[in-house]
Amino acid sequence: INNYIAWVNESENSPVMSYNLLRRKVFPELNEQVPTILLLLDNLRYDQWKVIEPIITERFRIEEEDYFCSILPTSTQYSRNAIFAGLMPSEIEKYYPDWWKNDNDQGGKNLYEHELLTEQVKRTFRKPIKFDYVKVTNVNHGKQVQDNVLNYLNNDLTIIVYNFIDMLSHARTEMEVLKELASDEKAYRSLTRSWFENSPIWGALQKIVDRDIQLVITTDHGTIRVNQPSRVVGDRETTTNLRYKVGKNLQYERRDVLEVKDPKKAFLPRPNVSSTFIFAKEDKFFLYPNNYNHYNNYYKDTFKHGCISLEEMICTIIRLRPK
Repeated sequence: INNYIAWVNESENSPVMSYNLLRRKVFPELNEQVPTILLLLDNLRYDQWKVIEPIITERFRIEEEDYFCSILPTSTQYSRNAIFAGLMPSEIEKYYPDWWKNDNDQGGKNLYEHELLTEQVKRTFRKPIKFDYVKVTNVNHGKQVQDNVLNYLNNDLTIIVYNFIDMLSHARTEMEVLKELASDEKAYRSLTRSWFENSPIWGALQKIVDRDIQLVITTDHGTIRVNQPSRVVGDRETTTNLRYKVGKNLQYERRDVLEVKDPKKAFLPRPNVSSTFIFAKEDKFFLYPNNYNHYNNYYKDTFKHGCISLEEMICTIIRLRPK
């Protein structure tokens, strides 16, 4: 955690770049006076990018491929809000308290990405830029993007957030048929490729291959297949994520976790005075003692995110142009 904090503090050279990703990698490209589309595929692992790369590079050429380290926790609530705010979670809570919700607060946790993005654009550019923000959460939204993609070229910047891969990861836990279709990493990659090749977003991108545009593809975090349970005890306010916990008076196996007793040092909010964050190591996942065997069988061998692993933390960012 000391290395993590040091990386964040050295923000201009930090591999923990997700909170200033737009400022470092996307905003400078707007100076080229061509429309830029940023496609953020939520929960896209590096190996998943590699299986869809051959599809995309049939029509687009890669001009730059780079990597960065997601912030902790590697969950959408923290990492994607950080990307659009250009701030760490504790800073979002400080400067925009109405737009930040802690894990156990009621309501959606990523409802103000557009507003946070607007504020970051205002801080970054002296003169206005024309930008749009689109979030795709179902098939109908995807078809709307495919129908309207040419209109987005009137913007300087269009950001499209696509949630399908993240929903696939969560649905695999709940649905037996998806467990069969994505039984392991190889099958998960194959399913991702099949989806992308037939998706509205690929249909949309093919409509703009004859235009002078820049396409940037990235993600907010990845995912890991968990296999080893680790016991944890907390009160009713303890968070439910299986890869990290935040709460007070937590009891846990110290050898299984990275603990952050002072969240402010890791630029994380502190819901209570005595709140502690713990992050599961390796491919472990947290379980309460109640119904331990039942939930072990239910969650074991499922894909989760929120913690520390190469699969979760290493994110790719690719800049492309049409061939």
